Amino acid sequence: MGPGNNTLISEFLLLGFSEEPELQPLIFGLFLSMYLITVLGNLLIILAVSSDSHLHTPMYFFLSNLSLVDICFTSTTIPKMLWNIQTQSKAISYAGCITQLLFFLFFGGLDVFFLVVMAYDRYVAICHPLHYMVIMNAQLCGLLVLLSWIMSALNSLLQSLIVLPLSFCTNLEIPHYFCDVKEVVQLACSDTFLNHMVMYLVSVLLGGGPLAGIIYSYSKIVSSICAISSAQGKYKAFSTCASHLSVVSLFYGTILGVYLSSGAMHSSNSSAAASVMYTVVTPMLNPFIYSLRNKDIKRAVKRIFGMAGTNGGKKCPCFWGHRTKNQKL
Repeated sequence: MGPGNNTLISEFLLLGFSEEPELQPLIFGLFLSMYLITVLGNLLIILAVSSDSHLHTPMYFFLSNLSLVDICFTSTTIPKMLWNIQTQSKAISYAGCITQLLFFLFFGGLDVFFLVVMAYDRYVAICHPLHYMVIMNAQLCGLLVLLSWIMSALNSLLQSLIVLPLSFCTNLEIPHYFCDVKEVVQLACSDTFLNHMVMYLVSVLLGGGPLAGIIYSYSKIVSSICAISSAQGKYKAFSTCASHLSVVSLFYGTILGVYLSSGAMHSSNSSAAASVMYTVVTPMLNPFIYSLRNKDIKRAVKRIFGMAGTNGGKKCPCFWGHRTKNQKL
């Protein structure tokens, strides 16, 4: 791209989905509804896990962390889009755009890492059930969460910092509803070779690596389930990881769908609409996926709303305490 006007810029323009005025109230209502469902649903999961001693286990500890990250993930993009629609403005400041980009990459990376950690947790629970509580102790679980936060922070800082030296042309319109790093880099007039190399490297390491880890974990899980003789035992083993497998399939399926189809898409609006699947729809559906077939979560939610009976069963002594005979993995 040839050199353009490289004066210091103060803002970008987020074009969003449509410039038609009559569609703005519909878009506003739709995304406000999805955002509220996402926040309330994930907050309910966090509250259920923290309030029910039966859920003070590694599996639900990671689930509550994933729910927190999903709330933050959607909160980096949707509120700004809703504000712009309400004020009939498309502007986002340069500092605001870089900040949004930073936190979007940070919480998006955390989503990926937590899905890997939860896959490892299910692998240990299914393949090494007798040593589960020894392996997945509080120290290891805390370390896995800490490492996820550190690696995600390093990735978001690296990709955000190498955007700062870029100079931009007079065209500052981002054909998206948030500051996506790929869209921002494409607007630059200066050399973006380093940015593209880092994006490709991160896609391989933080995209392909975690996905390979999840596939490996579930290949071992499937082998262990197939070795179980009874049909009831196979069902119980599979039911402990079915929800997580559904979330992984939805998250990676939508991301792969967006990026594999982006080459064939000539409309940036189409790409932005497709991105809604993993940035908004997936975090919104996660609480439903984890609660629909999970009796423990259902019981905890009923107890929160005062619907549970007085016979709730024996309490688990403490976080990562010894399990009772009837308590599931």
